[in-house]
Amino acid sequence: MSPLAALVVGLLLGGTVAALVLLRPRRASGGPETLGPAVAAPEAALARRLLDLMDPAVVLVGADDAVLLANPAARALGIVRGTRLVVPDLLALVHCVREGGSRRTDIGLPGDLVGSGPRMVGVHGVRLDSGTVPRPGPIALVLQDVTETRRTEAVRRDFVANVGHELKTPVGALSLLAEAIEGAADDPEAVQRFAGRITHEADRLARLVRELIDLSRLQGGEPLPELVSVDVDTVLAEALDRTRTAARAKDLEIVVGGQSGLVVRGVESQLATAVTNLLANAVAYSEGENRIAVAARARSGFAEIAVTDSGIGIPRKDRQRVFERFYRVDQSRASSTGGTGLGLAIVKHVANNHGGAVTVWSEEGLGSTFTLRIPLANSAVPAELSPERERS
Repeated sequence: MSPLAALVVGLLLGGTVAALVLLRPRRASGGPETLGPAVAAPEAALARRLLDLMDPAVVLVGADDAVLLANPAARALGIVRGTRLVVPDLLALVHCVREGGSRRTDIGLPGDLVGSGPRMVGVHGVRLDSGTVPRPGPIALVLQDVTETRRTEAVRRDFVANVGHELKTPVGALSLLAEAIEGAADDPEAVQRFAGRITHEADRLARLVRELIDLSRLQGGEPLPELVSVDVDTVLAEALDRTRTAARAKDLEIVVGGQSGLVVRGVESQLATAVTNLLANAVAYSEGENRIAVAARARSGFAEIAVTDSGIGIPRKDRQRVFERFYRVDQSRASSTGGTGLGLAIVKHVANNHGGAVTVWSEEGLGSTFTLRIPLANSAVPAELSPERERS
C-alpha cells in the first residue's frame, strides 16, 4: 500500500494518530531533528489538508513543548496560543505520555478559552517515535469534545438513582401497610383504613410507572410518530375530561376560553397528556373555591395554550427548575398531592418534540401561569380567528 493510501485509510478509520505518524519529524543523518515529511511533498500537503478538515482537534507537540502543528479544530478550542499549549493539564499530559507512553483521559477546559462555557474533552496522547532515539520524539494529542456525552451520562446516573429512590417510597409503604392489615385482622375499621392507604399508594406507584414509561418514550426511546393536523379544541376537551373529577373533589372550577378552531401539527395523545399534566398541576396546588383558566390563542405562528391558577405560586429560585425530573418545589406536599415530580418534565419533552416550548410565570401567593407553545399547522390564521372570543 502506498504512503498516501495508508494515510487515507488511517483517516477514514479514525486513525488520526496513524496519519500523524506519516508526518512525524525525521532526524537527518548526524543532524538535528527536523519536521521533514516522511512522504512526498504533495502527499504531505494532502495529509495536512485532511487533518485540517477533521472534527477532532489535533496538536503535535515537540520535545521542547513547542506546538509543531495544530489543526483549526484545536485552535478553535483556544488551547493553543502561538506555539504553546495554554492549558496546564494538557501540558502535564504531554509530559506523562513522553515518560510513560500512550494515555487517554478527560480534561476540563475553562470557559474563558472560547467564551462558550466550560468544556470537557477526551484526550488521547501518543508518542510518535519508536522509543529508541536519543531524544524523545513529538507527542500527538487528539481531542474530542465530550461535554454533551458526559452530561448525558451524569443525567442518566441521576435518573436511575432518582427512580430507585422514588420507587422505594410506595413499595415500602405497601409492605408496611400489608403488615399492619395482618396485625389488625380483628379490627374491621383499621383494616378498611389501611386498605384505603394501600389503594392510594398503589395508584401512586401506577402513576409513577406510567409517567416513567411516557418520559422514556418522549426522550427518544421510541421514534416520534408522524405529526398530523391536531385540533386544539379536541386536545383541551380531552384534558378537561381527564381532570374534571379531581377538580370537583376540591371544589375547583375550570374555565375554558380564548380562540377556537386552532390547528397544530403534532401527536394528539402527547399534546393531550401535556395539557392534562398542566391542569393536574394547577389542581394539585390550588385550594378553596378558586378558578383554573385555560385559554388558547394564535400568536407568531404558534398556538399558545395557557393554564392559569390562583394557587400558592412558585418561589423565584425554583421557577426554572420545576421542569426537571423529580424536582418538587415543596417536598412536604408530595405525599398529599400524589405528585411524582415527572408531570412538568413530560410537558417540556412534549413541547421540545413538537418544536415548541413551555414557560412559566408565577408569584408566591398569587398563582402561576404555564404556557405551552406549539407550531400552528398553517402560519396564517384565518381572519375570523384573529379577535379572541370566548368558547360556549
